[in-house]
Amino acid sequence: MAGIYIHIPFCKSKCAYCNFFSLVSEKKIVEYVDALKKELVARKQYLGNEKVKTIYFGGGTPSLLPVKYIDEILGIVNDNFDLISNPEITLEANPDTINKEQLFDLKSLGINRISVGIQSFHDDDLKYLDRKHDSKHALQIIDDLKCVGFEKLTLDLIYGIPTLTEEKWNKNLDIFFSTGISHLSAYALTVEPKTILGQRIEKGDLQDVSEEETVRHYNILVERTKENGFEHYEISNFAKPGCRSQHNSIYWNDENYLGLGPSAHSYDGNSRQWNVSNLTKYIQLVNADIDADTDADMGRYYEKEILSKEDKFNEYVMTSLRTSWGCNVEKIERDYGKSYSDYFQKNVKKYLESGEMLKNFNTYHLTDKGMLFADGIAAELFL
Repeated sequence: MAGIYIHIPFCKSKCAYCNFFSLVSEKKIVEYVDALKKELVARKQYLGNEKVKTIYFGGGTPSLLPVKYIDEILGIVNDNFDLISNPEITLEANPDTINKEQLFDLKSLGINRISVGIQSFHDDDLKYLDRKHDSKHALQIIDDLKCVGFEKLTLDLIYGIPTLTEEKWNKNLDIFFSTGISHLSAYALTVEPKTILGQRIEKGDLQDVSEEETVRHYNILVERTKENGFEHYEISNFAKPGCRSQHNSIYWNDENYLGLGPSAHSYDGNSRQWNVSNLTKYIQLVNADIDADTDADMGRYYEKEILSKEDKFNEYVMTSLRTSWGCNVEKIERDYGKSYSDYFQKNVKKYLESGEMLKNFNTYHLTDKGMLFADGIAAELFL
C-alpha cells in the first residue's frame, strides 16, 4: 500500500530555523489549489493499482488553508485514487493558526490525525526560534484538540535550543506526558547556513547550538520516553504501542508514495521525482497541462531520477538504520545480492565493537548511542 503527501507552502511567517520550501504569503492560495487539483488528476496513475492508506497535508502551514479547499482536495483524491476504508489522514497545524471551530470542521471532513508544531512550552525558546505562538497558544490547542475528540495526535518538540536548559527540557517533557498524547516527534535543532537562524548566529546576534547540550537533551529524551512506555521507533519519533505514524512509516519501510505541490517528492520503487521548488513556476507548468509522465527534458514541473541497485541499497541502509526494526541482511541478499550482504556485514563490525550497533539474529540495530551518529554511520556503509 502507498501514501499521498500534499505540500501546502503557505506560512504566516518564516521560522528562523526552517529550511523547507514555504512562502510568507497567502496571495496565491486559490491559484495553487486549482493547480494542485490538476496535478492530482494528471498523476492518478503514478501509484498504479496500489491502495492508498495515508494522506498527509504537510508544509508550510496546512492549517492556514481554508477548510473548503481541504474538502475540495480530498474530493479529488477520493475520485482518482483507490483508498482503503478509514485511511490515516494527517494535517500539520501551528497553534496560532487554528481554532476549535476549524478543528470540528476538519474532523467532519475525515481528518483523523493532527500533528501540532509546539516546539517548546517556554516563551524564550519560542522567541529564539522565531515562532509566532506562545506557551498559552500551545496549551490552548491541546485543550481544543481534546475537546473536539481527535484521538490520533502528535506533538513536535525541539531540543538543543541554546535557551533550553535541562530543567526546562524536563518540564517540556513533563507537560507532554501529562497530556496523555500517544505520539511525540522530537528533533534536535539543526542550524542550516542559509536560514535566518544560521545568518543570525553567523553575525553573532544569537548564541550557537551546543553539541554537548544537545546530546544531554537527547539522552534525557530517550530515558524519559522509555520510562513512560513509549517506543523509540525512529530517531526522532516516539509512540505508545500501536500509535506510530502510518504515513511517515511508509518512508522508512521503503513503500511507495506520491508527493504533490512545489518541492514535493515521489517514489515508486524504481525512481524518484521531485517537483520544482517555486510556486509561480509550479502553477504555470501545471496549468500548461504538461503530461506528468512525459520523458521530455523541458517544460515539466518535476525532475526524475532512475535509481540504480547501488542507490536502492544505500537508501535501504539509510532509512532502516533510523528505525527500531533495523537493517536485515537477509533482505539485502534477497533484494540486492550476496555481495551486498557480505559488504554490509564486513563493514558493520567496527560499530558492533564500538557499542553503536547490536545484532539480533539477521538484523542490525543502532543502539541509543549509535542513533546520535546515524547519518554518519549510514554514509560509511554506502556503496
